[in-house]
Amino acid sequence: MNVLTVNPGSSSLKLALLDDADAVVATGDTLDALPAPDAIGVRFVHGGDRHRDPVRVDDGVLADLRDVTDLAPLHQPKSLEAVKDAGRAFPGVPVVAVFDTAFHASLPDAAATYPLPAGWRERLGLHRFGFHGLSHAWATRRAGELLRRDPAELRIVSCHLGSGASLAAVAGGRSVDTTMGFTPLEGLVMGTRAGSIDPGIPLWLIRHGVEPDEVRDALERSSGLTALAGTGDLREIRDRTDDDARLALDVYHHRLRACAAAMTAALGGLDVLLFTGGVGEHDDRVRARLCADLAYLGVTLDATANTAVDGDADVSADGAAVRTLVVASREDRGIAAGVRTVLTGEFPGRPGRA
Repeated sequence: MNVLTVNPGSSSLKLALLDDADAVVATGDTLDALPAPDAIGVRFVHGGDRHRDPVRVDDGVLADLRDVTDLAPLHQPKSLEAVKDAGRAFPGVPVVAVFDTAFHASLPDAAATYPLPAGWRERLGLHRFGFHGLSHAWATRRAGELLRRDPAELRIVSCHLGSGASLAAVAGGRSVDTTMGFTPLEGLVMGTRAGSIDPGIPLWLIRHGVEPDEVRDALERSSGLTALAGTGDLREIRDRTDDDARLALDVYHHRLRACAAAMTAALGGLDVLLFTGGVGEHDDRVRARLCADLAYLGVTLDATANTAVDGDADVSADGAAVRTLVVASREDRGIAAGVRTVLTGEFPGRPGRA
């Protein structure tokens, strides 16, 4: 079964055709550039309370996913459009939606529950969902492989750092805490998103005449690094020496350090600190600064290995109490696995297909 994985991010679109062994057969910038697949998997950031597990897309599922667009306005429209485009490009090929929230379904009540009125929580489903689950799940698995340990034995803080960013605390191979919440707005400072702020700020703005849609748009599209330095690209910010750039980096790292320490506290200790995502994989200075900030926990980096890393690697100093890993994000493999789980027995010539 060749599975086309479609991965719309907040600032990117990744397309890959994977075979049964999850090897990449082809990649492309457009669907037209790829050979016809046997099945298609589309990553959705949010499935709401109705959808956590992968599900074959039909009109009812699409309606459900449109209903939660306002919970992930940077991502959901792109994924919905991707489903439509895939159907046009490859008519008759089954499409499966795979959700970033699935990995965090294991969050304990203490981590998932917001201290809000019970009526709101029960009627409106207000709780922490968590996101980047496909990335955190893959990174956790690779950590076990790199260290030749069962991931269930490790206390891991997984740092998915990119234009969107989140941390996950993983114990026993399961997510026990994470920085994103009901929407992808909570947590770290991101490229265009503010991350966690005083909830009184948007309320104050609305009371003083700023339209709710303007507040929402600002928090999603013109906050974070963009608000502080005029760009969400860390590479550009690092090349500058002005005060705005320095402040943006300091704010970014202040929040990153605090959230990483909080994830460690949720685990009761730390065995592995891992980096993934575009920034996590490619920015050695972000890794070095966070590791220095967490040195008191036993995190010690091999500076040479950190600078030279190419692909999955252990970049810890010899004898470090905490292992520091860099893992290339392979959300495509998680998407493909979800597709195969749903469609097993449903393809022509296989038992169980209607």
